[in-house]
Amino acid sequence: MGTETVTGGPEPAWHTIDPQRVAERLEVDLDGGLDPSEIERRTARHGRNEIREQRRRSPARMLLDQFSDFMILVLIAAAIISGFVGEVEDSAAIVVIVLINGIIGFVQEYRAERAVAALKMLAAPSATVRRAGQVTTVAAPDLVPGDIVLLEAGNVVPADLRVFETAQLKVDEAALTGESVPVEKRTGALADPALPIGDRLNMAYKGTVVTYGRGSGVVTATGMQTELGNIATLLGAEGESKTPLQKRLAKFGQRLALAAIAICVIVFVVGLLRGEPLVLMFLTAVSLAVAAIPEALPAVVTVSLALGARRMVQKNALIRRLPAVETLGSVTYVCSDKTGTLTENKMRVERLCAGDALAEAASLPDGSEPKELLYRALALSNDAARTESGEIIGDPTESALYVAALQAGWDKVALQAAAPRLAEIPFDSERKRMATLHRSAGGVIAFVKGAPEAVVQQCDHALSESGTVPIRARVVLERAEGMADAGLRVLAVAFRQWQQLPEEMNPEQVETGLTFLGLVGLLDPPREEARQAVSECRSAGITPVMITGDHPATARAIAARLGIADDGTVVVTGPELAAMPLEELEDRIRRIRIYARVAPEQKIKIVRALQECGEFVAMTGDGVNDAPALKRADIGVAMGITGTDVAREAAHMILLDDNFATIVSAVREGRRIFDNTRKFIRYAVTCNSGEIWTIFLAPFLGLPIPLLPIHILWINLVTDGLPGLALAVEPAERGIMQRPPRPPQESVFANGMWQHIVVIGLLMGAVSLFTQAWAYYTGSAHWQTMVFTVLALSQMGHVLAIRSEHESLFQQGLLSNRPLLGAVVLTTALQVGTIYVPGADDVFKTVPLSAGELVACLALSSVVFVAVEIEKWLIRRGWLYRTANPLRGYDRPERKGETAADVAQ
Repeated sequence: MGTETVTGGPEPAWHTIDPQRVAERLEVDLDGGLDPSEIERRTARHGRNEIREQRRRSPARMLLDQFSDFMILVLIAAAIISGFVGEVEDSAAIVVIVLINGIIGFVQEYRAERAVAALKMLAAPSATVRRAGQVTTVAAPDLVPGDIVLLEAGNVVPADLRVFETAQLKVDEAALTGESVPVEKRTGALADPALPIGDRLNMAYKGTVVTYGRGSGVVTATGMQTELGNIATLLGAEGESKTPLQKRLAKFGQRLALAAIAICVIVFVVGLLRGEPLVLMFLTAVSLAVAAIPEALPAVVTVSLALGARRMVQKNALIRRLPAVETLGSVTYVCSDKTGTLTENKMRVERLCAGDALAEAASLPDGSEPKELLYRALALSNDAARTESGEIIGDPTESALYVAALQAGWDKVALQAAAPRLAEIPFDSERKRMATLHRSAGGVIAFVKGAPEAVVQQCDHALSESGTVPIRARVVLERAEGMADAGLRVLAVAFRQWQQLPEEMNPEQVETGLTFLGLVGLLDPPREEARQAVSECRSAGITPVMITGDHPATARAIAARLGIADDGTVVVTGPELAAMPLEELEDRIRRIRIYARVAPEQKIKIVRALQECGEFVAMTGDGVNDAPALKRADIGVAMGITGTDVAREAAHMILLDDNFATIVSAVREGRRIFDNTRKFIRYAVTCNSGEIWTIFLAPFLGLPIPLLPIHILWINLVTDGLPGLALAVEPAERGIMQRPPRPPQESVFANGMWQHIVVIGLLMGAVSLFTQAWAYYTGSAHWQTMVFTVLALSQMGHVLAIRSEHESLFQQGLLSNRPLLGAVVLTTALQVGTIYVPGADDVFKTVPLSAGELVACLALSSVVFVAVEIEKWLIRRGWLYRTANPLRGYDRPERKGETAADVAQ
């Protein structure tokens, strides 16, 4: 690949060198790894382990782009023309407003870019490495040549590795080779230096996926020096895709722009026909077009979604794709794993059944052979470990078994010295078993553990106090059923002895002819917060469903404790699901709350059936086999602690704490963000339409042009600025989780929004025109300043009133959104300043109003606020926009296969 090794010289064909020589060339100890100082040196030399992306826009370019919009360019041209014809003050004012508007747009876009970049950093893949003798997790970009990387099923290979240790390690290399069948890796050197990538069986390459087993490798290349880096042009730079909401708003903005331009042309022509000056009408038309077109809407949506996603991180929900923030509010089903998500993932052994499974552990003599061998199996057939501080680390189930054996006096470290592990067959979701082989006094012993039905079917005998006896499979499974009924997760343990290692190390050879040893019942108690989260789901119209590989009785017991199911709830098992046609599943699926003994591959069938019935599905998962279901789901949710890299890459959202309650918190936050986005749209478009109606209708009523260009631009700047952005931090409304999910295809203008925009926009224009007519025909010389003030302050009353779609501002309280209150106060002060601050009247062409005129302006501008409050009162009474009231619920279309009972549920 043309790079240099750490020691200098051209890089060798790594696959032709044995592991020890690889370690020597890279100057690393395979058992201990690199020291921190050496890592810093190599990072400085080789750079970060990243594939270069397309160059990001610099802040200067981002600022310049704010002035490339067509309407802004037209406004700049208008300023230049004004200067040429002698309107220097107008020209200067327009330039200042354009500059301020550009700076505000830059700040918005820069913050959004930073927020998205921070999310990408949080979502960066990680790697498990051995450094300075300690196993730790680091960000994949921090890897350097010579790092020792530990791999297991589900990992994305983080760099190019020379594999030196394997245990049934298989890697899917389709991303590089196109070969769909996973490749089993070996450790020995290969002779041919010209082997193609697919035949280098002792190498693992960046971007490929570990599908089975585990292993270790030493990093030979990072970043652009990897094989993936060599073909990085095939990957390209990942473009920022717009969310569905952004796309809908962009189309709306285009249509509104065409309508606004048409109105501006009419205003321009009518003004000329009335004898208005050409320059004035040109500037008025341009200013009105700039004010009317909501070009900032998509940018504000991006800011809201990005900042909302950052807030979600603080609640342990990492959003990988921004559209997920928007679509969380539409979730109708949450299909969740049990272990670790609904439960604490802190397993403990509650009950042991040894021998023929008829005697409880407590009733067996301490020295009984079945019990001793069972504890030995729990300690040895185990990948958990104890740190120097005494902490047990590893899989929760493995850790629980380790602790149980240790507390009974069987120390894994001491046992391993006498019976070291010789080989293993990793757990597989299809077999539901795993096996480890150890040296023993009689030769070799294999311990097999897994689901009772999967282990018992491989057993011919059972070990009892009196010796080996024929297994009573029915009795064993009944005992397992009884333990599961008590809410325990049940594992069966068996063993087999050989004089030497089997020739073929595969399940068919090792996991047959077993002798049954005992049952272990483990308890993973439900999370305290999960029951409350389940209740909140139900009140929000979201159906929680448990999907687990555990025994049906165990699943039912935990589901009952959490409130997911009751005594009459039907449990569907994996075999039943496999035999069930999709059409039958679609007919039954709304009545199923528990799936047990389900293989990860079957999750996609559940997702498809729910989606065919019109449901919007969030699906959790952590394994490699969960990835297709996570990708197919409307919201794929991966586990951040126990999840695999593959699952996290496929998901839309990652739970950093693996907690079901976090999903519910994310749904709440998603609903809040979408609500606030709707509020901003409602505010901005209504106010823009009010400005358009004011200018457009005045000539038809025989009135002069009510506002100058500087007035229009000023109102657009101050009202769309701080008050609009402050709506993004509006707290969640009361009852936000007591309303049903939003239909995913529902327009953002649904539930009375477009009616509000039309009616209140017209009212805003009508109040402004009434102000003009009253002042104009009563002989007041201040009529233009009064219209300017009324229109600006009407928008402040409007933004306060629309903080809730149904609740009165007086119920919410003025102080419940302090940033918005501050923005309104500041904007009002600025508006008053244009009238009374010395020198401002020359710039804004205003005159100081008398106390009576100012009071009249305040009274008239409050009409919009009162009207919106009346509108909300009518909504609360159910007399207006019935579907808009969250507490009354949304009207939704009948869904496929839905019965009246389903709707009631």
